[in-house]
Amino acid sequence: MRDYVLELAAKQNGMNAKLNTMREYLQAYILRIMHEEGIFSSTAFIGGTALRFLHNLPRYSQDLDFSLENSKKLAFASLMKRIKDELSLAGYDISITFNDEKTVQSAFIKFRGLMKDAGISAFAEQNLLVKIEVDTKPPRGAITETRVVNKYFPLSFLTYTKESLFAGKLHAVLSREYTKGRDFFDISWYLSKWKRLSPNITLLTNALKQAGWKKEYPTENTWRDIVYEAVNKTDWRKVKKDVENFLERPRDLDIFTKENVLNLLGKA
Repeated sequence: MRDYVLELAAKQNGMNAKLNTMREYLQAYILRIMHEEGIFSSTAFIGGTALRFLHNLPRYSQDLDFSLENSKKLAFASLMKRIKDELSLAGYDISITFNDEKTVQSAFIKFRGLMKDAGISAFAEQNLLVKIEVDTKPPRGAITETRVVNKYFPLSFLTYTKESLFAGKLHAVLSREYTKGRDFFDISWYLSKWKRLSPNITLLTNALKQAGWKKEYPTENTWRDIVYEAVNKTDWRKVKKDVENFLERPRDLDIFTKENVLNLLGKA
């Protein structure tokens, strides 16, 4: 398995493409392990990586994000042990650090030596990192569904509908305390792919309440105006700098302009 991920990297041109391809394969491997552990009976796969795996979002993602959808407690430490054991058996030199004592349980999986062996780094100690986050008390109102995809492995998992995933992405843009360009890219992709799509307003409202939102809450009629304002006041240099290394097609950056995103948000 370790040799295979290096073969995948060798077929790519450019350091970013090599790194993104390796990370995505390892994400799929981790998802397969989680599926075998039965995690997706109670935990939904969400976020940017879910958008890529489910809906072919044309950018790569760093993290695996999940939402606990019932009161069942997630045995996070046991899950991390299983992931570490499985990846070690597959030939990877890894370490995992995790925190399961907070509302958002998190883990950092570090793959040692892969960056050097793939020709991305000259230093053996530079790690390839995959982060896992599980929100154990997510905002209510999400609509879930079970999906099957084949991304390196046949995978089946619980996830949000695209309307609920869209609400999560709008929440990130409106409430995140720093500029994450990938959020803005994802919104522009959503709006160009599904021109008549509306977010799950109940989920978006509950998420903003949970984050301490002080302004008027979005409605079916006002969410575009509220997001338009957030996009318009954003420093687009920071947006592009954040997203450029993750694009599947680097030339997409030429189209991903503030003006084009604002036009997509304009009322039809």
